[in-house]
Amino acid sequence: MRMLVVAAHPDDEVLGCGGTLARLARQGHDTYIAILGEGVTSRFASREEVGREAVARLHERSRDVGRLLGVKEVFLSELPDNRFDTVPLLDVTKIVEDLVERVRPDVLYTHHGGDLNVDHHLTCRAVLAATRPVVGCPVERVYSFEVPSSTEWAFQQLTPAFRADTFVDITDTIDLKVQGMALYESETRPFPHPRSGEALRVLARRWGSVVGRQYAEAFELVRSIE
Repeated sequence: MRMLVVAAHPDDEVLGCGGTLARLARQGHDTYIAILGEGVTSRFASREEVGREAVARLHERSRDVGRLLGVKEVFLSELPDNRFDTVPLLDVTKIVEDLVERVRPDVLYTHHGGDLNVDHHLTCRAVLAATRPVVGCPVERVYSFEVPSSTEWAFQQLTPAFRADTFVDITDTIDLKVQGMALYESETRPFPHPRSGEALRVLARRWGSVVGRQYAEAFELVRSIE
């Protein structure tokens, strides 16, 4: 099986499905990560203020995370951080279409459409458009994941709300998930922030308790062709 994760920002891939990616890679599946946004410029007054070095450092962390989780390749684009709504949706969709054609994944993981973050929402829309189940599309299943500090902070006021219905046991890979997030020094926060290592363990522990496992990641199945 070939698995592709399409994430908006560096760190979303870890937050959303880092434990699952590591588990799939250990099982011998071909796993790939695609990150659409440069992930840093929204924190500054202008993109020029940040400099190429900051973007390059963050993207190098993404490659480090890919190696840690055992993925075959990390694809990096540079859509403007937290400004995907300034880019025609067609252009975002075409990036995803090219990735799908290149990787030919059987399964694709991406953001949930009800996230607070605009880039997450538009990434989900682009993925749905790029993976329309027409003849020739290789994607048989699409899952959405939650991103701590974005999905839950919508407080179910944005539709649709995240409704977990698929769970992956990550008891053996939770440490890799936490280690992967720690590589993103600029994105990690101290507890009780949702992007802290401790909070990630708490969330995985909670989902694990829902399905009788020590640790789990939760997903919502968007569509499946059996």
